[in-house]
Amino acid sequence: MRLKAVLVSSLSFALLCTGLYGQKKPKGKVTPSQANPVVARMTEDQRILHALNRLTFGAKPGDVEAVRQQGLDKWIDAQLHPETIAENPVLEAKLAPLDTLRMSTADIVQKYPDQQRIKGMVDGRLPLPTDPAARQAAQFAIERYKKKKAVDGGDDAKAAENAPPVNPKQAIAALPLSDDQKQTLVKGTPAERFAVLEALPPDQLMTVLEALPAGMRGRLAQNGPPQISRTMLMMSTPERVVVRDLMEGKLLRSVYTNRQLEEVLTDFWFNHFNVFIDKGQDRTLVTAYERDVIRANVFGKFKDLLLATAQSPAMLFYLDNWQSVGPDTNPRQGKKNARGLNENYGREIMELHTLGVDGGYTQQDVTEVARCFTGWSIRQPQQGGGFQFNARVHDNGEKHVLGVTIPAGGGMNDGLTVIDILAKHPSTARFISKSLAIRFVSDNPPETLVTKMANTFTSTGGDLREVMRTMLAASEFWDPAMYRNKLKSPLEMVASSIRAVDGDVSSALALTGLMNQLGEPLYRKIEPTGYSNRGNDWMNSASLLARMNFASALAQAKIPGVKVDPLRFAGDPKDIEHRLLLTDPSADALAAIQAGLHEQQQITPAQTGPLVAGLTLGSPDFQRR
Repeated sequence: MRLKAVLVSSLSFALLCTGLYGQKKPKGKVTPSQANPVVARMTEDQRILHALNRLTFGAKPGDVEAVRQQGLDKWIDAQLHPETIAENPVLEAKLAPLDTLRMSTADIVQKYPDQQRIKGMVDGRLPLPTDPAARQAAQFAIERYKKKKAVDGGDDAKAAENAPPVNPKQAIAALPLSDDQKQTLVKGTPAERFAVLEALPPDQLMTVLEALPAGMRGRLAQNGPPQISRTMLMMSTPERVVVRDLMEGKLLRSVYTNRQLEEVLTDFWFNHFNVFIDKGQDRTLVTAYERDVIRANVFGKFKDLLLATAQSPAMLFYLDNWQSVGPDTNPRQGKKNARGLNENYGREIMELHTLGVDGGYTQQDVTEVARCFTGWSIRQPQQGGGFQFNARVHDNGEKHVLGVTIPAGGGMNDGLTVIDILAKHPSTARFISKSLAIRFVSDNPPETLVTKMANTFTSTGGDLREVMRTMLAASEFWDPAMYRNKLKSPLEMVASSIRAVDGDVSSALALTGLMNQLGEPLYRKIEPTGYSNRGNDWMNSASLLARMNFASALAQAKIPGVKVDPLRFAGDPKDIEHRLLLTDPSADALAAIQAGLHEQQQITPAQTGPLVAGLTLGSPDFQRR
């Protein structure tokens, strides 16, 4: 079936028809008919769907009816108070194996050591982990580290290169397994082989995996159950387990959590206070950062969130503030590798975190703020230590920030004073309010709405829950012109698609790879700007093609680790479209879907349903939220 070509041609047609791609924006005030010709006035069900599209990662089957029965206002209030919502036990069960998500940074460093710690263990400078499974995995990682060093040259490397290939049957015959288990590994189906391995205790599983031929291990890592591939990763590069857990956890939460608004806001604020996970020690620091700094403060006071990020080892490491010192406090001044004042954080805390680029600060303010934060550092970052203030390297001179004089000798209070100034600044109230409005309302939010939200920010001392409540109570949020007027980000596209088809995610590993193809590799935005909240920034031909390919693969149950019931796509095409969109498709989307069906020849009834589903998930109606 020439499904990919059909999806691409249908998408191009649909996008040109509906203005997602290639259409000029109307001049002047945007009317409901210009923004979305389908909706002139939202019905109650459309209001419910609008709320679900904006405050969650997409509606699941039955969500509209559930909100209708609870009442839209009560449902919104519950989402604003996630502590009142019982968490989904399915999510908790799926997160249970991802143990790093619940660990302290110090424990992560011990159990999942990076290559520097592995080297320290090889040299005898650092002890092995105390946890038995982690200890055994570290021993395997040490052996691989030694082999890798040998590859750089010497007789051991040459001997390894000239060694005859391992015979899989002989390797399996030598394994510490029963004859039945060995026979299954040789002749059994993939499912039977995986069952044998999954039944082994952790220590025996590691021994068996290490003894298998490299090619067999590679196939297991790619196609095996999560437990197997995770164990293999732990045996080779343990620190990569931490990053994998984070990515899988994010995708699982976006699909399964009942506290959807909390998760959407966690994603928003992580991008607002972005940290790049692949920068050195941040591989182990980001877990606690997202859990204890971001997620814990999304409904609190902005000042508390700002302070928590300023003192987070993840942020201090990412923007290099942990090495920033006052000009007269550096004993190595003028020597090689001498440290000095670093203005990275001083700039970003004003430009990206609080005031905004047009917030009224100057380059001199950047320098002065950087001076205030000298000494804000990390206690033994490679061992998972937390925040510390190092008074010895702090610039204790008088400083001037945004017209405020900060007296000399303030120590750590200099930084706290800056936090207070920025949190209360009118530019911050406006910048934060507009950023939230861009994420939840429109790429170009109404000035009246931003003003309402900024007033609430100021009057409540930056209460983020109340700012959200003001936005959700505003007429601008419910303006028909806002109905499905924002293009989904890749994360929203993936999560909403899986939720729409009620897919079962047994492993999110393949989904993390798809996020790379879609242009939003999780936790890997290098720049401190984070990923964009503007839908139009995600609009390009390569990304849209990748979305269509994803929609097609999902509908055909070809995404590894995601199970989709084919019976969900049985029946009349109109019913399939309605079940996925939770409303009737627009005329343009319907025309695109019909064009895709018309181009097909000799398809069976069993193929028709997935084809319709793929076209629907890739249609402009579904791409918008």
